[in-house]
Amino acid sequence: MTITVKLRFFASLREKLGEGEPLALPDGSTVASAREALLARGGSHGEALARSRAVRAALNQKMCAESALLADGDELAFFPPVTGG
Repeated sequence: MTITVKLRFFASLREKLGEGEPLALPDGSTVASAREALLARGGSHGEALARSRAVRAALNQKMCAESALLADGDELAFFPPVTGG
């Protein structure tokens, strides 16, 4: 069984990857497995979401850990850390 989540990208990630896209994943996937699926695409996804880069995630508009479980229809957002000034 598969689930589909709506990906959204913000700030510099949006500049590289666009606003967002749907992503089909196996049932039982986590935020980490979604990121790995995107990394496996290589190219701009591999660069923007590389493990060496600090990237935050929000699940349904709430900050979350990469261990968070995804469900069909969830919104998963990735964005760089934000600093104030």
